[in-house]
Amino acid sequence: MGRLDGKVAIISGGARGQGEAEVRLFAAEGAKVVLGDVLHDLGEAVAADVGPDSHYLPLDVTDPEAWQAAVAETTSRFGPPTVLVNNAGVLQFGVSTIDTTLEEYMRVIGINQVGVFLGMKHAAPAMIAGGGGSIVNISSTNGLAGYGGTVAYTASKFAVRGMTKTAALELGRHGIRVNSIHPGGVDTPMTARDSLGGTITEEEQNAAYAMLPLGRPAQPAEIARLALYLASDESSYSTGAEFIADGGMLAGVVNPEV
Repeated sequence: MGRLDGKVAIISGGARGQGEAEVRLFAAEGAKVVLGDVLHDLGEAVAADVGPDSHYLPLDVTDPEAWQAAVAETTSRFGPPTVLVNNAGVLQFGVSTIDTTLEEYMRVIGINQVGVFLGMKHAAPAMIAGGGGSIVNISSTNGLAGYGGTVAYTASKFAVRGMTKTAALELGRHGIRVNSIHPGGVDTPMTARDSLGGTITEEEQNAAYAMLPLGRPAQPAEIARLALYLASDESSYSTGAEFIADGGMLAGVVNPEV
């Protein structure tokens, strides 16, 4: 028996990286999984590889009609969703608040913040009709502390943290739990290239991760396993909470002399 037997999950940003790891793990644990993304070829390939218990559909998370269609197709194909993972996101780094343009700022906010809002708004009624479930919102350590050069990303991830708590208060009486995950650095394509197309060099990555107690980035599967726990009934008394998987990033500063 799988830990998600009988569950129907929608996972945004499921075509690669952390989202793909969630899709594969959820399906392996018994869930029917609908993955949405704007990377159509990659998404279709993941769904084909996972098999008949998964389905890919185009999903621009900033588009309300796309969310409505995703929920309707999920319900038609597998039944009402009982799990929603708002995973889709983009990263902008290395740009000061002064130098960030409004267009750049709003692009990040649209995907990372508005996308989560729309996902909850349109999936929750179907989840209520289906008897409840679990919403997992992917935030970041940037939703708990600031980091220079990431004003739009940090703002969006703090917003995800706040929306999670508000939704948990509103949806608890309907049997829906809402929690947020706050990863530190994760070894995915998103962390290797920001939303403006800039690349992070291997040297820069190594220097950043060397300061963590664990000395390395997370692998996507490590975050997916935390999402699995929150999607499953094992976390039945957890809602409105923050779950951190950051390799010790927020614990403090490593002193290499000790």
